Parts: sequence; structure tokens; C-alpha cells
Amino acid sequence: MNFFLVFFLIFSFSFGQNQNVKTLSWKEDRPLAWKDFRGKPKVNTNAAALTASGVSFGFSIGKTGNKITDFNTNVECVFYPTESWYKVEDANPHILRHEQIHFDITELFARKFRQQISKLRASPKIKNQLNSLYKAISKASSKMQNLYDEETNHSINKVQQKKWDDYIVAELRILEAFKTK
Repeated sequence: MNFFLVFFLIFSFSFGQNQNVKTLSWKEDRPLAWKDFRGKPKVNTNAAALTASGVSFGFSIGKTGNKITDFNTNVECVFYPTESWYKVEDANPHILRHEQIHFDITELFARKFRQQISKLRASPKIKNQLNSLYKAISKASSKMQNLYDEETNHSINKVQQKKWDDYIVAELRILEAFKTK
């Protein structure tokens, strides 16, 4: 059997890629803490903090001769500490919770991605199917991240913030079978 390995990386926020960047995997029992945000704060913005997170995706395809016989995938939800930052003077539990929800949205889309992958079967189209799913998940995740900030006004609207908090917790629960291990 021949195996081919392809890795992709999606970022919820744009920044330069660094192969040596240490990451934190999403864990249900390990919420973000301010000490995780190690990036240099941006002074020319009104933002109090920024969470850089993404879905790390890789797959291998097994072949016997020219026939694709199986495939394996690895999907992780990760946080990038050196690309994430906060302004000390604005740090409070409310802002931290807002940033946690950004990370949780990334986990939600990692789960949706795993769910979609679980429906696929090995075929000559598998590489294109995986890439298409990845692009669709990436686009949908980015759209939700932007909507979240828009509707909560970057955490200022506390009523909307609570609605989003409840919504994401419920959505994560629905897809619990596909959570990051």
C-alpha cells in the first residue's frame, strides 16, 4: 500500500504562518486563560484581545495499485498563543469569555468537519471531496466568527453575548460525538 499525506492549515484570523509555532489543542475541561495569550498587543486598534485559532487538517490515502482502498484523516482544533494577544488594561472575565467563544466556534467547525468526513467512503474522488469539505468548513467558520463579533459588537452587547454563549454551548453538545479528543 502507498500512503500520501497532505496537510492544510486554516486560520480564523490572518497572520503569517510559522512552522515552529506552539499550539494548544481545544479541551473541554481546559478553557483559555490570559496567560495563554502571548502575542504582542496591537496598539492601533480598539480591540481588547484577539484569539488566533484554526482547524489543522491532514489526510492520508491508501492505494493498492491504482485503486484507492482507504483513507484516514486528522482534524484538530488549535489555538496559537504567540499570535493571540490582549491588552492588560482591558482584561476581564467577560472579555476572556468572549475570546473563549471564538475558540469554541473553531471547535464547533472542527466537529462539523469530522461529522462530514465520517459520511465519506474511499473512492477516486476522496481527495477532491475532502478538499471541498475543508473549503466549505473554512468559509462557514469564518462567516460565523465575523457574525459573532458583529452581533455581540465584540462583546459589548452583553445580551447578544449571552445568546451566543448559550447557542455555541448547545451546538457543541449536539456534536459531542465528534469533539476533539
